Order: sequence, then structure tokens, then C-alpha cells
Amino acid sequence: YMLVASGYTGIWSHENTRTALFDAMERKETYATTGPRMTVRFFGGWDFEEADIYRSDSVELGYTKGVPMGGDLRKSKGKAPNFMIQASMDPLSGTLDRVQVIKGWMDDSGETHERVYDVAVSDGRSINSKGRCEEPVGNTVDVDTATWSNNIGEAQLGAVWTDPDFNADESAFYYVRVLEIPTPRWVLYDKVRMGAEIPQESELVGQERAYTSPIWYSPK
Repeated sequence: YMLVASGYTGIWSHENTRTALFDAMERKETYATTGPRMTVRFFGGWDFEEADIYRSDSVELGYTKGVPMGGDLRKSKGKAPNFMIQASMDPLSGTLDRVQVIKGWMDDSGETHERVYDVAVSDGRSINSKGRCEEPVGNTVDVDTATWSNNIGEAQLGAVWTDPDFNADESAFYYVRVLEIPTPRWVLYDKVRMGAEIPQESELVGQERAYTSPIWYSPK
């Protein structure tokens, strides 16, 4: 993916102290963005329900019913794992286009694989039987003024998603990617604000995003 901007790292810590922050980093309860201050929650378990993402104690439920980003799934209960995901936009940036789960796994011959699933999309679009939304969110960027409109996308997206291709005998990891609607890239700001000359082939528009630490599954 093309570089959109500089990045931020988010840490989920129970308090803002050096010890707590380092503890959170050690357990990998972290995520990163390409610049915006989106917030992303990601929990994995076996018993999440759709209603859990709307509860006022949803975060507490995430810890009691599962493990957070960076964690290891507890022993399989003979069914596919499911994941509770919540994402909120940066109020000063673009609204959200979609939330994706990226799954990686190793088959019994030692070959590695990776697959992307769209799990929540904005604006009433649909996700097909292959787990993808093929309809783009649209583009409101005005390249003459380096502005955009948040009249598409959503301020928040969430889902409880179950792996439809789970194999209890294969090691796997899952992480979340959150995409904003298209917004101007830094080169467009340079062009509009400072009159900079930029290469004709420069990409003027990009989609900022966030990535979480993985949640791991091991059959052993």
C-alpha cells in the first residue's frame, strides 16, 4: 500500500503510567495508524454475540469473554472463533469506509496463506458470499482545494465476525485493518498550500488506515 502520511501508535493501557504502558506494549495490546487518531478495539473468543458491541460494558465483556489484540485464543471449544470489533473515526479526519479482518494460516504441508475479509462496511453496502464488498465507498476529494466531505462513510463501524473457514488443526493469526474514506495525500496539500510542483504521476488521494496487533490461534 502506498504511504499516506506519518503514523501513530495506540496503546490500550489501564492507566497512563510508565509501568502500565510498558506492560501493554509487552502484551502487544497495541495498534497503529497512518496518521489519524482512530480508535480500534479488537477481541477474540468463542462466545461473542452481535448485541455485545452495543452494550455499555462491551470492553469489559471483551476481556471476560475473550482476549484483546496481541493475545492468544484460549483452547478451541470445538467451533470457529469469533471476534468483536469496534472502530471510531478521528473527528478531524475522514469517516470510515470499512473494517477488515486479515487472516493468515499455515496448512498441514507447511505452506502459509493469507486472506482478507470485509466484516463491516459503510453506507448500506453489502458483503458478498466471498467475504468482500466490491462496491467502492466513493470519493469526495476536491483536488483544487485539498478538501473533502464526510457525507459518505460512517463515524463508527463494528461487527461480531466468525471465521467461516476455520480449521482447528491449523495455526492461524487474525488482525484488523480499518480504512477511512479517501482524503488528500500530503503531496496535494503541498501543491495547494505552497504551490509546490509535484510529479504528474503522483497519487493525490489516499485512504488512511489503522492496523491492530494480531490475535493468535494454535491447535496445541
